[in-house]
Amino acid sequence: MDFPATNAAAGASGSKRSFDDLEDDEDDIFGSKKGRTEVEEDAPGVTTGVILQLRESLKNCEDELASCQNELESAKTEINKWKSAFQNESFVPAGKSPEPRFLIDYIQNLKSSERSLKEQLEIAKRKEASCIVQYAKREQEMAELKSAVRDLKSQLKPASMQARRLLLDPAIHEEFSRLKNLVEEKDKKIKELQDSYTAVTFTPLGVKGRMLMEKCKTLQEENEEIGRQAAEGKIHELAMKLSVQKSQNAELRKQFEGLFKHMEGLINDAERSNETVIILQDKLEEKEKELERVKKGMEEEVVADDVGDEAHDDEDPKEIDGGE
Repeated sequence: MDFPATNAAAGASGSKRSFDDLEDDEDDIFGSKKGRTEVEEDAPGVTTGVILQLRESLKNCEDELASCQNELESAKTEINKWKSAFQNESFVPAGKSPEPRFLIDYIQNLKSSERSLKEQLEIAKRKEASCIVQYAKREQEMAELKSAVRDLKSQLKPASMQARRLLLDPAIHEEFSRLKNLVEEKDKKIKELQDSYTAVTFTPLGVKGRMLMEKCKTLQEENEEIGRQAAEGKIHELAMKLSVQKSQNAELRKQFEGLFKHMEGLINDAERSNETVIILQDKLEEKEKELERVKKGMEEEVVADDVGDEAHDDEDPKEIDGGE
């Protein structure tokens, strides 16, 4: 009864060979006959060991296959998660799946926009410097005009008696009061314009200037951090910081637009102030000429009165002599 099983085992051992026998075959071309003879001698034990080894290797392969499948599923899930996260972003073209090159292009575009904003900031600074220089020139001109007005006022002050005579004339007194009030109003207006310009002037040492410089430094640091994180593969944090940077760039652009509009308004105000100063200068020249004419007329009248008084004095003695 045991012979068929033995023969079957022997037949199985003849058809299946162990891995050690295969390695021996590589070293000896006659190893096949030798291995077959050894297997035929120890057929039951060798066959059982080979079967156990094969089962164990099969189980290991199945476990590895299952772990690989699990890793594949988790990798697919992670990829789908990233795709869904970047699917609705503006830098992904319509009808295309999100790819790393789109994100890299978007980062490069942001860097170029940052460079353009820095260039605009430099241009604004240069314009601001030119406006400050022009304003300083205008202030110097206004100071010179004020000194000229003061000199004219000091020159136009007559002697005490002549001033009393002039002030006794209602027309001259009214004109003098009007000119005085006009000069005071213009001085107040010039002072208000200077105060408003000083209050809204943008300088790097001012509050707004410091805020903008701090924002620029913050944006630069964030861009450097984004570059490092992109190299390390932290895409999620990079996307969040990109959205923050986008909003900050939009806010900075709005502030620049407001600054440009404000600078244009200041330039227009300065031009209007210059026109006002020119008009006032013309009016002062006219009033100076008019005062000179009035002064000459008053002097002529005084001379005529003196001549008449002298003539009257000369006539009185003659009348007295005739009466005698």
